[in-house]
Order: sequence, then structure tokens, then C-alpha cells
Amino acid sequence: MTQSIDAPLWNANEVATYLKVSRSWVYHRAESGELPCLRVGGLLRFDPEMIRAFARGENPTGLRVIPFRRR
Repeated sequence: MTQSIDAPLWNANEVATYLKVSRSWVYHRAESGELPCLRVGGLLRFDPEMIRAFARGENPTGLRVIPFRRR
């Protein structure tokens, strides 16, 4: 799914609100590679369409999520 250039990425708080989970749950799933995310410097950002697909149990792009390592 392609996101409009004007559509903002979500932060962990917005993902937690959308999924109705805690922010720590979002971070743990992103770190383990279960939740698709983007690393922007030291920040995590999330594509809303990918999060919606995750919530539906889909992987529309067929991408493999690779866990990131903390420094």
C-alpha cells in the first residue's frame, strides 16, 4: 500500500491508541519484529496503513519485518 506524501506517520502513542494497547506493548512488538515500523534516527515511526493491515491480521506487502537492535 502506498501512503500519500502528505499523510503523517504515527508515533508509538498513536499506534497504542489505535490498537488499544499500552505504549510499552507497541515498543516490545516493534523491537521483536512483530509490528512493522520505521526507524528515524532514534525514533520509531509507523505507517498507518501497515498498522491497520496488522490489526486485520494481514501483511499486504509481503514484507518481512526485521527487528531492530538497541545500541
